[in-house]
Amino acid sequence: MRFRLLMTLIFSSIPAVVLAEGAGWQRFVMPTTGTNVEIPVTIFSKEAELPDGGTGRRFYTDDRRANLTVQSVANPENDSPATFLAKKNPPPGITYKRVTPNFFVVSSIRNDRIWYNRCNRSGGYMDCVLINYPAAEKRQWDGVVTRISHSLAH
Repeated sequence: MRFRLLMTLIFSSIPAVVLAEGAGWQRFVMPTTGTNVEIPVTIFSKEAELPDGGTGRRFYTDDRRANLTVQSVANPENDSPATFLAKKNPPPGITYKRVTPNFFVVSSIRNDRIWYNRCNRSGGYMDCVLINYPAAEKRQWDGVVTRISHSLAH
């Protein structure tokens, strides 16, 4: 009983972000736009070139079998997520699509790889995460993709 109380006191005094970082998750922030997202740095351990069409950063796994792009794309007309997505002319064959007034998510499989794209509407920008990974590993990636997607903020 004493041990449990001691551990509760210790862990309740440590900020949640420290615990998340200890698990390999860190918040990536783009200073130019304020876009931020939690990234599992033990998985996406290699930074690469800036993505096309926006401001941000691309990350890869050590073996480059998966990648994550975090970016802010200009939305000067403050288009709704539905309008923004339509203007981007998404590829045919989307297997999952969800559009709300605040964000859109689209996903599909191409060349045995799942591509997942979420963009949140944020005053003059669409803050986006794009994740590509092997379709054969879908179950292993589900939790990672969900956490990244839900942590996207401005």
